Amino acid sequence: MTRTKKLLLTLSATVAVTALAGVAVLAVMAMRTPTTVSLTDAVASTQASASLPTSASPAASSGLTGTWKVVTGSSFVGYRVKEELARVGANTAVGRTTAVTGTLAYDGSKITTVEVQADLSQLTSDSSMRDNVLRRQAIETSSYPTATFALTQPIPIASPPAPGVAVDVTAVGNLTLHGQTRPVSIPLQGTLIDSNVVIVGSTTVVFADYGIRQPTAQSVLTIEDRGTLELQLVFARA
Repeated sequence: MTRTKKLLLTLSATVAVTALAGVAVLAVMAMRTPTTVSLTDAVASTQASASLPTSASPAASSGLTGTWKVVTGSSFVGYRVKEELARVGANTAVGRTTAVTGTLAYDGSKITTVEVQADLSQLTSDSSMRDNVLRRQAIETSSYPTATFALTQPIPIASPPAPGVAVDVTAVGNLTLHGQTRPVSIPLQGTLIDSNVVIVGSTTVVFADYGIRQPTAQSVLTIEDRGTLELQLVFARA
C-alpha cells in the first residue's frame, strides 16, 4: 500500500470516528434534555410522590376555597433556551430550580392571589459550566438570585372543576427577573389531583426586556435573544 493510500485511509477513519462521536454526543444530549412541561407529566410525577398529602375526596370534603401553598421539591421553575455549541451544533439548554415557594388563594369564583418566588441561584442544567456562567453573566444569579411572579388580575373560575379535569386559564401579573419587573401573561393549565392542585405553564421571555445580556463562552457560538420560562407548580392546602 502506497503512502498516499495509507494517508487517505487514516483521514477517512478519522473523519468517520469524529462523525460518529458527534452523533453520539447529540444522542446523549437529546436524552438528557428534559421535555417541555406538560400537565400529563406533572400529574404523573405528583401521583408518584409519596411525600405529598392525599385525600380520598378533597372536593367533597372542603372544596377549593381558601389558601394553598407551593409544595417545595415537587414544583420547579426553569428556562429553555436554544443555543449553538462548538463541535456539537444546535442544542436546547434547560435549567430548573425546585427551590420554589408561594401561595394561591381562591374565593369560590375566582383565583384572587398568586405569589410565587423561585431561587434562581439553585438553577441546575446538564452542564455545571453553564450553571457557573449564569451566576456571573446573563441572569446573574449571584446578584439577582430571586425571580417572582405576582398576579395582578383575578382569574375567573366560576365553579371548581371535578378532580382530574384540566382547566385552561391565563395568569396576568408582574414578573420580576434580573432585578426588573415587567407585566406578563402566562397561559396555564391546571387540575385537581387527590388533595393537590397541579399547574403547568410557560411563556416567552425576551432577554433585553429584563436587561439580560447574552452570556459569552468559548464553547458557545450563538444564543437566541429570548427563551422560554416554564413552570410546574404543585399546591397543597395551607
